[in-house]
Amino acid sequence: MIRRFFLVALALVGFAGPALAKDELVVGMTQTPGTWNPLISSMLAKSLISNMTSRPITAYDPRSRLVCLVCTELPTIENGKARVIDLPDGKKGMEVDVELRDMRWGDGVPVTAKDVAFTLEVGRHPLSGVASAEAYKRILKFDARDDRHFTMTIDRVTFDYNSIGLNILPAHIEKPIFDADPAEYRNKTAYDTDSTNPGLAFGPFRIVEIVPGSRITLEQNASWTGEKPHFKRITVKIIENTAALEANLLSGNVDYVLGELGLSLDQVLAFEKRHKDKYDFIYKPALIYEHIDVMLDNKLLQDRRVRQAMLMAIDRKAISDKLFEGKQPVANGPISPLDPMYSTEARHYAYDPATARKLLDAAGFATIRNGVRQDAGGERLSVEITTTAGNRVRELVAQVIQSQMRQVGIDVRIKAEPPRVFSAGLNRRQFSGLAMYAWVQQPQGVPRSLLFSTEIPTAENAWSGQNYPGYRNKAMDEALDAAERELDETKRKAIFATIQSIHAEDLPVLPLFFRVDPFVIPKPLKGVVPTGHLNSSTLWVEQWRWEN
Repeated sequence: MIRRFFLVALALVGFAGPALAKDELVVGMTQTPGTWNPLISSMLAKSLISNMTSRPITAYDPRSRLVCLVCTELPTIENGKARVIDLPDGKKGMEVDVELRDMRWGDGVPVTAKDVAFTLEVGRHPLSGVASAEAYKRILKFDARDDRHFTMTIDRVTFDYNSIGLNILPAHIEKPIFDADPAEYRNKTAYDTDSTNPGLAFGPFRIVEIVPGSRITLEQNASWTGEKPHFKRITVKIIENTAALEANLLSGNVDYVLGELGLSLDQVLAFEKRHKDKYDFIYKPALIYEHIDVMLDNKLLQDRRVRQAMLMAIDRKAISDKLFEGKQPVANGPISPLDPMYSTEARHYAYDPATARKLLDAAGFATIRNGVRQDAGGERLSVEITTTAGNRVRELVAQVIQSQMRQVGIDVRIKAEPPRVFSAGLNRRQFSGLAMYAWVQQPQGVPRSLLFSTEIPTAENAWSGQNYPGYRNKAMDEALDAAERELDETKRKAIFATIQSIHAEDLPVLPLFFRVDPFVIPKPLKGVVPTGHLNSSTLWVEQWRWEN
C-alpha cells in the first residue's frame, strides 16, 4: 500500500565518494521506515529493505507473473495443490497446500511452518495492529504436516487463491514478545528493539547497523540458501531531500539511487540530458497511484458534488504535460490502464472549472465572500491538504492544486509533514481534509483494503485497514467481494468495471496520475530490473553486480 518523499538539508552532501568496489554498493533513497516489522504499516521504504532481508512466500516477478520465492511450487487447482471444498456452513472454500523451501534464519534456525502459523496468529489478533487483517482472518484452519509442509483452509473461493504474499515472522524470537502482551507487540517487536538480530533475516542480506535518519547497513546473510549475492555489503543512505539526493549521486557519495523511492521524474528527465553517457535510464510505467484521500468525516466534503467539483477544478493533464513531459498519464480511478482489469466505461473528469462552480452552487456553497465560498450557515469552504515534505515536485503539485481550487472558490491550505509523521497520522486518520500520497499496487489487485467499509482504521480494530477516507457504500462492498470470488476473467473484468464506475461517481479519493518509476542506473551496475508494481526490484538483489 505506499507513501514517500521527504526532507534533509543539503549539508548532508559529501564530497569524498565511496570506493566503487565490486563487493560493496552504496544506495540512496528518500525515506526512513517508521517500523521494521513487516506486518505493521505499509511504507514502501520498509519493503525495499525487507525484500533484501526476507522474502514473501509468493510474489509477482518483473513480467507480472506470480512465482514462488519461499515455496517450492506454486499451488494450483491444475496440479492438485489447491482444491475447492465444501465448508461446514454449506459455503464453498479452498484448501491450499504449500511446501517451503529449505531456508534458515540468520541465526541458523530453520524457517518452518511454525513461523507461518505464528505469523497468521499475529495477523488475526484484533490488537496486533497489522496494516490489514482481512487476509489473515480468511484462513479458517492451518494444518502443518511437518516443518516444511502445511495446508491452509480458506473461507472462500477467490481467483488469486495462490497469491500468498505473506511476510514470515521468526516465531523463536517474536512469539514470546507477542504472547506477553499482544496489544503492545507493535511497540516491543524485536524488529525495532533489536533490529540487527541476525535471527530476523532469512534473505540474502541481514541488517548489521541502523543509524536513524542516516543509513542502514546490510551484509551477506551466511545462512541464506539461495543464489549467493555479488555484493558483500550494501549501505542504504537516507537522503530525504531529492535535490540533495541528486547531488550525492553526482559527487559519488552514493553509487545508485533506488528507482522506486529516489529522484523525481522531472529531475531524471533533466539529469538524462546532462549525464546520459554515465548512466542507463529506464522509465518504468508503474502501478503507482498518486491520489488525494478525502476525509469523509468532514461535513464540508460529504456531498459528492463537492468532491466532483474539486476534481474538475484540477487541470491534471496540464500538470502532467508541464512537469512530467506527459509521461505520467492522468488517472481516472484506482485501476491503472496497464492492468487487464481496467475499464474505459467509468466516468472521466476533464478539467472543467465552469461545471465545478455549478456543482458547488448546487451543493449549497453559492455565496462567495473574499473569494471563498460558504454555506448557508456562513461556514467557509476551506480545507487543508496534507502531504509529505522534501519532494519538490509533489510540493509544487500541491501549490498548483491550491491555486486552481481557489479559482472556483475553494480555500486550500497546504501542510507538508516529514514522512514518518505523515504516515503515522494517515494510519490513524488524523488528516482533517485532504491527504496527497501514492499507493503501489499488485497486478489485478482488488482494492478491498482501500474501499471496503470494514477496512476503516479505528481504535477498536487497533488501526488496522487502509480505508483512510472512511468510505462506506454497500454496492461497493458487494462488488469488491464479488470480484475476489469470480474465477472467470471475463466476468471478473465486468465486476471490476462496476467497481470503477461506483468509485468515479462517489470519489472518496481524487485520482491524479499513474506514476512512472525513473531508474538512473550506473552503467557498471547490472542485474537491476524494474518491476513497476508492489513487488520491487530489491526482491532480486542477489542478482545485482558491478562490472567495471
